Amino acid sequence: MANSTLGLENQLYDYLLSISLREPDILAALREETAQHPMGMMQIAPEQGQFMEMLVQLMGATKTLEIGVFTGYSSLCVALALPSNGKIIACDVSEEYTAIARRYWEAAGVANKISLQLGPAINTLDKLIAEGQAGTFDFAFIDADKENYEAYFERSLQLVRNGGLIVIDNVLWSGRVADPEVQDTSTTALRSFNNKLRNDPRITLSVVPIADGLTLALKRRWATMMQPEHHN
Repeated sequence: MANSTLGLENQLYDYLLSISLREPDILAALREETAQHPMGMMQIAPEQGQFMEMLVQLMGATKTLEIGVFTGYSSLCVALALPSNGKIIACDVSEEYTAIARRYWEAAGVANKISLQLGPAINTLDKLIAEGQAGTFDFAFIDADKENYEAYFERSLQLVRNGGLIVIDNVLWSGRVADPEVQDTSTTALRSFNNKLRNDPRITLSVVPIADGLTLALKRRWATMMQPEHHN
């Protein structure tokens, strides 16, 4: 995992931020606090958060989904980009981490836009589907345990509308996915997931080398009921 864009040497990365980053003080404060956290490397990069804000605004999104909240930087980025009637269903298992998130959501005045669901995300997603919310979300962001990425993606694909966007974090995994010597569970799960999406006819696909690698999966309007192809 990485909290800055991979492959850029420090001077060029700093320049990139200097000419592009428009980070509100509340987001900068959250990022600085999270950097002191023992798990601070789980924080998304600020340029990634700003990119996600733009995606949400380009789509005219009003209803979004987040799987993996941590200290709330990504959800705060999206909440600030949403209109006043916008809503985020945010899934996480940690009361400790999300307590930080809640504090910043309140300070930013967007807590009313965010519905935090504490518990296994699979259960929350299944509940949303059972309630008839399939096809009602504009945007979903997946940034949680890598072993469950495929399960999160399949449920998110049901929940987003035709033409909706699913964004998946850490798909380049600090370069470990490209190293055949690395065979830990998270890395092999990411490799399998990346290969699955490469051949999935239900989505239009782009992998962007921003931060730790970001997959953009646009749900095709004409392929709602298609199943992914299986390749050996």
